[in-house]
Formats: sequence, C-alpha cells, structure tokens
Amino acid sequence: MSTLSNLLLTTDRTPARPAQVPVRETPDPALPTAERINWLRAGVLGANDGIVSIAATVVGVAGASTGVSALAIAGVAALVAGALSMAAGEYVSVSSQRDAERVLRDRGLLDAEVGLTNPWHAALASLVAFVAGGLVPLLVVLAPWGGGRIVATFVAVVVALVVTGSVSARLGGAPAGRAVLRNVVGGSLAMAITYGIGTLVGLAV
Repeated sequence: MSTLSNLLLTTDRTPARPAQVPVRETPDPALPTAERINWLRAGVLGANDGIVSIAATVVGVAGASTGVSALAIAGVAALVAGALSMAAGEYVSVSSQRDAERVLRDRGLLDAEVGLTNPWHAALASLVAFVAGGLVPLLVVLAPWGGGRIVATFVAVVVALVVTGSVSARLGGAPAGRAVLRNVVGGSLAMAITYGIGTLVGLAV
C-alpha cells in the first residue's frame, strides 16, 4: 500500500466541531446591586458605631455617677450628635465615591447602565441605623436594674455586636466568627476603658 493510502486511512475524518460562540451572561436580578450593597454597608456600620459609642458613653458616665438623669442626658446627647456626625460623614464619603464613578463613566471605563451610588441613601441609612443601634445600650442602662445596670448593659451590647458582626460578615462573604470576635472584643474594650476613666474622674471630682 502506498504512503498516500496510509495517510488517507490514518487521517481522522471526524468532522470539526463548530466554534463555541460565547454567551453573554445577563445579570441576575436576584443579586444585590452596588447601590444596595453600599446602602446595607452604611446601615451595618452605622448600627455598629451606634452600639459601641453610646454604650461607651453611658458606661463611662455610670462609672462617675449613678444618677439616671445624668445617664439619660449624656446618652441622648451622644445619640443625637453621633447620628448627625455619621450621616454627614457618610454623605461626604459617598459623594466622593460618586464623583469618581462619574469620571470613570465619562471616560468609558464604567458601564453607562450601572447606577451610581447615592450619598443621600447612605447618609439616611447610617443615621437611622446609628439611632437604632444606640438605643440598645441607652434603653438598657436606663432600665431599673439597680446594681446590675452595668452588667446588663454589657450583656445587651455583646449580643447586639454579635448580630451586627454576623450581618457584616455575610454581606462581605467573610467568615462570621472572625467578624463577631472583632466586634465583641472592640466593643468590650471600649466599654471597659471608658468605665475605668469615668470611675477615676468620679473619684477625682
């Protein structure tokens, strides 16, 4: 048999497969948008800051004074000031992010169909979440616990920080244990330090 015949017999005659046409994936409507993620992030951070800052404030005041009126004045003042500060800070931060997104979109580096982040949404979410989170330690410390006021506040704050830590980890796709531990340790240190300082100030005056 000739060499040409051998080549014809050994040649793979399987028809070639048609080239695969890439399929453009459409966005899943069930997935959260960047704007929604930003809104949720502002809410979680606002709640966490409200819990820790108001808890540290009222526990610090409780270390210096056991009067309920002093706790109420300090707690409400810190709640209002903190909520407004968080909202203003979030608005400025997200506004800068929105400006950067607008520049990228104008230069064709960002899809024109992608919605820009909204600083008003982030500011409102942060303000409402801060107030909601700050009310937890404020209401607990003002309750008639007697000598167990500080302990009850500490327990309530730890539970609240576990919740916010779990939610923040779920939003970021991170392990919940690490986020919860970080929240609880940070909040506990804040309360312990401010309580100690409040006690020293109370003894001094």
